[in-house]
Formats: sequence, structure tokens, C-alpha cells
Amino acid sequence: MRVATAHAYDTTIAQLTQRQAELVAQQERISSGKRVARASDDPVAATMSEAVQNRLARVQSDQRALDSSRTSIQQAESALGESGELIQKVRDLILSGGNPTYGPIERESIAQQISGLRDQLFSLTNRQDGTGRSLFGGLGGSATPFVQTFGGGSAEVRFEGRRGQQAAGDNQLPQAMDGDAIWMRIPAGNGTFALDLPASNTGSMRSDTGQVTNLSALTGHDYRIDFSGTAGSMQYSVTDVTTGTPVAGQTGVAYSAGAQIAFDGMSFKVVGEPVAGDRLDLTSSSAPTDLFKVMQDAMDALRLGTGEGTQRTHDLGRALAEIDAGHDRVLLARAQAGEWLNRADSIEGLLGDREVDHATEQSRLEDLDMVKGISQFQSQQIGMEAALKSYAQVQRLSLFQYVS
Repeated sequence: MRVATAHAYDTTIAQLTQRQAELVAQQERISSGKRVARASDDPVAATMSEAVQNRLARVQSDQRALDSSRTSIQQAESALGESGELIQKVRDLILSGGNPTYGPIERESIAQQISGLRDQLFSLTNRQDGTGRSLFGGLGGSATPFVQTFGGGSAEVRFEGRRGQQAAGDNQLPQAMDGDAIWMRIPAGNGTFALDLPASNTGSMRSDTGQVTNLSALTGHDYRIDFSGTAGSMQYSVTDVTTGTPVAGQTGVAYSAGAQIAFDGMSFKVVGEPVAGDRLDLTSSSAPTDLFKVMQDAMDALRLGTGEGTQRTHDLGRALAEIDAGHDRVLLARAQAGEWLNRADSIEGLLGDREVDHATEQSRLEDLDMVKGISQFQSQQIGMEAALKSYAQVQRLSLFQYVS
């Protein structure tokens, strides 16, 4: 009887202790709101929850990277807007510089204004974001992608970053734009060929920038247009400099001011009066120029002497065409930045939806149903109280109570 009584006592105490532990554990779940606080609570749910938590952490990391990229692109877009305004001011100055009534003092003043705008543009191209990363460094390679080298009376600008830029992905955006493509790859002339007047010309002849009339007829060769004859009977002949041969049908052609000269898929208008020995050089525009050189060429043209008005007008016309081409590239880059910002909004919405989905899944695996949890706690509490009362009543029972 003593052994049985002791065993019953130990068993009852163990059961009460277990009930007490379960009650404390349930109270802990209610306090934390978590059904799974440790892996032993539900190994399967804990494993699945950890996987969901990893995916949620990746989404949050993508969101932080997206915010950083968007800030950089917003600053780049703003800088491109400023660049467009500077280029427009330079264009207006070049137009005013072509005024034939202006003297050397007025033209020098305009050249100085263009120089100041050029310096502002150079400073803008090296702009950095809040973290010190260049906005227009392309793929990196240099903290200061644009550098100037001085010599020969002018400042040459070089791009020392890495050309190109990262592609926008499903969850991320580039953090820098390719400044080389924006400002340093401007088509020379009209983009296909360029027309130049040699300094040895003495007449008043000049040309426009020309245009392509037949792509399939282009040769990519360089040409020379020579003028000969006397006033009233001026003629021109076209020579293919690359092959050293005359162009068929373009030898001894009568010149008429303002008429179009066309050959090998190209056409351009020549105005003014040439003299015998003058010529016009046509070169294939295989190598691009840059906006800084275009501005420098415009300044050089404005500083030409009074007797070089024809050369100045011709050079300013070419600079104007190249400025317009550069402005188009800046506008295109700004449109690209705007498209990336629109994509950032879409990506942000997508990542936000994923974050909600992962958080919901994690909650389903870990969180406690409070109504069910409180109900279970109350049931366990009632059971615990009943067990304690029953045990107390049983402990008071003995044979002497029946004998008495």
C-alpha cells in the first residue's frame, strides 16, 4: 500500500506539473502572439517559416536597392534637365553670334558667355549622388568620369569612365547613366557627312550641312568640290578623294548660287560666290564629336577676323546643327530616365505585393489564432483548477474517516 500510495502521489504531481507547464506555455503564446516561438513547437512550420523569412529579407533588400537607384536616377534626370537648358542657351547665343551687324567686341562677349555655359555643363557632367557615386559614370572606373586637358588655346574634354550602363532588371534599376553616350557621341556634321571650307578660300561661298537622299548609294568616301572659271561662268567638279577619281556627271558643272549639288546619295546647297581655286571638302562622319568641342568650335568661329565672315557663318551653321543633335541626345537620355522612374513605381508595387504575400504566409505559419489560443488557455486553466481541487479532496481521504 505504501508503494502504491507513493506511486499515485508521484504520478499525480507529475500530471499537475505537466498541466502547469502547458498552461504557462499557452500563456507565453498569447503574450507573444506566436504559435511557433521555437523549432520544437512545430518543426515543419518553423522550417517553412524560415524559408519565407529569407524570401521576405530578399524582397526588403531589393526595396532598399530600388530606393537608392531611384534617388540616383531622379538626380540624373534633374541634371539632364539643367543640361538641356544650358544647351538651349548656347544655341540662342550661336544664333545671335551670326548677326552680321555685330563687331568683334559683341562676338567676343558671346564667346565668353558660351565659355561660361560650357564650364557649367562640364561641372554638371561630374555631378554625384548623396553617396558620392557619379551619376554619369557609366559602368564606373573613375570617380570623376569627365576630365579637361588644357593646351593649344582650348580645353579638351575626355571621358575616363567605363562606357555603357547596366540594364534595368525586374527588381532593380541602373544607378548611373552613360555620360559618354549622352555628351561625347554627337554626330559630326549631319551625322553622315560633314562639309568644311578650307582657310585658303577667298570667295564668299559656303554651304549648309546637307542631307542624305539615298542610303543605298552612299559610299562612305571623302570628296572634294573644286571651283574654277570666272564670275558669271563659274563651274565645279567633284572628285572622290578616297579613290582619286572624278565623280561621273560631276565634272565642269555650271555653278548657280543656292542650287543643290547632289551625287552618290548626298545633297547639299551652296550659296555665295566662289572664286577660282576655292573648294569645299566633304568628309564621311565616321568619328563622332562631343558637345564640348562643338561649343569650342563655335567660340573659335566667333573669334575669327572681320574678313573671315564667310568661314564664320559656315562654321556657326555647322555648330548649330551639331548642337541640335546633342540636344536631341540629352532629351533622349532624359526620356530614358523618366521611363526608368516609371518602371521604379511598377517595381515598387510588385515588391510591395510580394512583401505582403510573404508576411501573410509567415503569419499563417507562426502566429497564434488569438480566439482559439485564449479559449484553449481558459480550458487548460479550468482543467488545472479542477485537478488541484480533486487532488486536495483525495488527499484528505483515509480509513480513519470511515472508521470514525
